[in-house]
Amino acid sequence: MLVEMRTYVLHAGKTAVFLDAMEREGLAIERPILGRLLGYYSTEIGTLNQIIHLWGYDSFEERTRRRQQLAQDRAWQRFVPTVMPFIRDMHNQLLTPAPFASIETLPGKAGT
Repeated sequence: MLVEMRTYVLHAGKTAVFLDAMEREGLAIERPILGRLLGYYSTEIGTLNQIIHLWGYDSFEERTRRRQQLAQDRAWQRFVPTVMPFIRDMHNQLLTPAPFASIETLPGKAGT
C-alpha cells in the first residue's frame, strides 16, 4: 500500500471557505476518481492554516493513473480555480507504511 499525504498551506482566514468548497463540490469529484480517502484534516496547533489529506493506493502506478484521470476530468478542471486562490503553498509526500503498522493492521477506530 502507498499513502499520499497532500498538505496545503492556506492564506490566513481561508480554512473555513476552503473546507466548505471541498465539502460542497470538490470531494464529490475527487472521491470517485481517486478512490480511498483515508483522512481529511485541518490543523489546530502548530503551523496553522494547513489542510492535510491522505489517500490510499495499492501501488505507485495506480496513484499515477488516478491522478492523471482527475487532472483530465472536466468537472475538476472547472472546480480547481474556485480553491486555488485560497492556497499559498502545496506539499506532497508518498508514504509507505511500515509492515507492522499498515492502515489495515492498526488497532481500533477513532473514538474507541
